[in-house]
Amino acid sequence: MTDIALVKELLALLDNSSATTIEIRKGFTTYRVSREAHQAAPSMPMPHFVPAPPGTPAAPAAAPAAPAAPRLIEVKSPMVGTFYRAPEPGAEPYAKAGSRISAGQTLCIIEAMKIMNELEAEVSGTIREVLVEDAQPVEFGQVLFRVEP
Repeated sequence: MTDIALVKELLALLDNSSATTIEIRKGFTTYRVSREAHQAAPSMPMPHFVPAPPGTPAAPAAAPAAPAAPRLIEVKSPMVGTFYRAPEPGAEPYAKAGSRISAGQTLCIIEAMKIMNELEAEVSGTIREVLVEDAQPVEFGQVLFRVEP
């Protein structure tokens, strides 16, 4: 089956189902078709001004803005492969949410073509999010971790 025929078949399947996305893997290629849900913006009532009764004190000054949230650095997959959180099944993960990490520390393993590639941290900080489950396939450029430096 050609790539175009496969995509056409996936589109037909999507049209005849309630699914919003269909994804299949064929070798090292992933085919994904999806439909965007178009939603109209909810109508919002227009605000209106109601004057305060005479003798009412002026409104208090606005509270100071909250401090800006720390900027998180995204650690992305440098290759296509399978993500592993630990060096072997049953072992402690290299890094988990809340872990302090140092630059050069191993964060995970990505297996590609039977080769285990250790992914090292480029910055020191705290892991805030782990976005991939163990033994899950990952794509090039997919965000794996978010780190607060």
